[in-house]
Amino acid sequence: MISITTVQSDTDVRGILALQQKNLRKNVSLDVQVDQGFVTVEHDPAVLTRMNQAAPSIIAKDGDTVVGYALTMLPQFGSDVPELLPLFDLIDTLTYQDKPLRSYNWYVMGQVCVADGYRGQRLFDRMYDHHREVYSTTYQLLITDISANNVRSLRAHARVGFEAIHEFHDPAIGETWVVVAWDWGK
Repeated sequence: MISITTVQSDTDVRGILALQQKNLRKNVSLDVQVDQGFVTVEHDPAVLTRMNQAAPSIIAKDGDTVVGYALTMLPQFGSDVPELLPLFDLIDTLTYQDKPLRSYNWYVMGQVCVADGYRGQRLFDRMYDHHREVYSTTYQLLITDISANNVRSLRAHARVGFEAIHEFHDPAIGETWVVVAWDWGK
């Protein structure tokens, strides 16, 4: 039986990091990237631990093994993950429903991943539902950006309720990104 819960221990954090390593773009073939998706950011263990102390991430566990995660990243951690700093800077310039994004209570989905062998079982949806259950009384929006090349992730985020609010090209890496937001007031 797979359970959806929040990070409770250092063992859970290590489980996230192990699953992340297996799914980093640099560690999966192009065929897998296209068919199954990938993750792009490699989190520092100390930063990930602090993120989870401030606001526990949502994980899927099969027994004691982390088989999925959806990372909670509060705005104060934006400068701790250099790859995500441009997203946090961009959020300060964007609007949503004719209001600046910064006027909403929001946090960022720092990364989401489901282990091979567990995909197609709605764990992605269940983890996001748990995010909403845990954090919707405090936050109005959940925001993230997704590589335009990660079609599987774009479709999955749209399915659970995210909508595209901005698109930008990062010339440093030659990639287009789609900023999406899930409005929990809708």
